Amino acid sequence: MLTRRSGLTAAVATLIALALGQGAAFAGDGKVVCDTRGVCRVVADDTETNPGHSGSGDSDSRGGGTKPECYDDRVGHNSVPCHLDSYGDWVNGRNCYFQKADPQPPPGDPRWEGHDPADGAVYDAYCPDNPAQTSQWFAQPPNGGPAVDPEVLAREAVKKMRLLGPDIASPRLAGKYTVGVPMWMWVNQSPTTYGPQSASASAGGVTVTATAKVSQIVWQMGDGATVTCQGPGTVYQASAGMTESPTCGHVYAKTSAVASGGTYRLTATSTWAINWEVTAGGGGQSGQLTQTQQSQMQVAIGEVQVVR
Repeated sequence: MLTRRSGLTAAVATLIALALGQGAAFAGDGKVVCDTRGVCRVVADDTETNPGHSGSGDSDSRGGGTKPECYDDRVGHNSVPCHLDSYGDWVNGRNCYFQKADPQPPPGDPRWEGHDPADGAVYDAYCPDNPAQTSQWFAQPPNGGPAVDPEVLAREAVKKMRLLGPDIASPRLAGKYTVGVPMWMWVNQSPTTYGPQSASASAGGVTVTATAKVSQIVWQMGDGATVTCQGPGTVYQASAGMTESPTCGHVYAKTSAVASGGTYRLTATSTWAINWEVTAGGGGQSGQLTQTQQSQMQVAIGEVQVVR
């Protein structure tokens, strides 16, 4: 991590005591930056401004291009060097220098802020206004653009959820079902098996909240038939008699004796629709993700036995 802050911190304390009351001056190898209250500090200036870094500013008469403008808006919008050796590049709005940590911390290190190393990188930070900040995780390089991709944060939020396959209530594992008799299918509803379920993830001042709920369940009945149900199904009532389910059902035409093991393998696949939105630090972005989960069981289908 960074090792050159102690000297700068001491210089800051000395300059505050001086109370120069100027917009900017130079002291030794650093730039003295003062706000309108007369509070001053030094920003080390060990390289020239690098015109190759992003920014906006006045035309550069030497090269005819655009010279970047880097500034600290916490001290009266005063200019600062856009690049410092050993510290990296200044990011306007964040008021910090960032450079990618080399080597990157090992997985599980607190500097990852709970994120997967595949989803970004850890950057060493030098923030003159906040010397305690030493590192930060970014999904994208903090080069003045968005500090984090909201969809990456949405996926982080989803990782905090427990999204399971359907909790099948009917058919029952020990149930007895008959060829030609309508089967009613339905599932138990809970936050983990049907939703809704919500979670949030934050990074770089941006917070994304995701909410997941099952949008449909596809039932593969084991006899070659597939039934798609848009809801949890309807619970059977005895008053329904031999009628078919109004929302989710199937009628087996053949006994399961023809199947391996004498039972049909039933698979219920739920599709979780996950809506996410930026709830803090962003421009109201939103989107949707999907995830599927399965549950399986064996169903025995017999024939009506006629007693003579």
